[in-house]
Amino acid sequence: MTKYFTNNFTLINLHKKPSIKSEVVTQMIYGDTFSISKRSKKWLKIKIKEDGYNGFIKNRKFSKFTKPTHKVNILKSKIFKLPNKSIKINEISFGSKIKVIENRKNFLKFSKGWINKNDVKPISYKEKNPFRKISIFKNIKYKWGGKSFKGIDCSALIQIFLNFNNKFCPRDAKDQVKFFKKNIKLREIKKNDIIYWKGHVALALSNKKLIHAYGPMKKTVVMGINQTIKRIEKTAKLKVIGIKRL
Repeated sequence: MTKYFTNNFTLINLHKKPSIKSEVVTQMIYGDTFSISKRSKKWLKIKIKEDGYNGFIKNRKFSKFTKPTHKVNILKSKIFKLPNKSIKINEISFGSKIKVIENRKNFLKFSKGWINKNDVKPISYKEKNPFRKISIFKNIKYKWGGKSFKGIDCSALIQIFLNFNNKFCPRDAKDQVKFFKKNIKLREIKKNDIIYWKGHVALALSNKKLIHAYGPMKKTVVMGINQTIKRIEKTAKLKVIGIKRL
């Protein structure tokens, strides 16, 4: 039987190889679950349960798997030392999962401290529109492998909102485009359709606008759909390879 652990750090880089200089392929936010396949003194080879991603993280003391009760529903939630706002000690990102151990007025206690009750939803909560709040990431910097308010990449922007709504989504654009089966033509595009290029993805906000974490602009931006298609074709020599509807 596979033994699982819970990431009890606010954010952890997952490297392609067991070296700090190796490429960061993805990240784990607080509460992500993983199994360990190989250990050394400094590194762990792991597999993230949520999406099956493999890589290396620094060998630290992690928690045994704990079933979460709530998840962060805003871009970043402040962690306080006490059940008031006097001493901030850290922040956790959208989608982080916590196990509440104490409830006091407007605050909830978990292993790292206290957070505002309004910042979280019960773990079973789902939005009718899974991408309703995607614009909270507007202007967040582009970061290859990133999954948080500190930096995010194009495929993570899609994944984290589906994960928040308890839906599976592959980590990389190349796997997402295969996973989502319903194909749409450009003239039929509407809100929440997902547009794929080789190595890139964007979400339609309407039949005219999209949002994406866009490397060339170094941040998450809202752009025109036709404008983006033309720009990517001109600058990266890439055409749209699929438009998907959930």
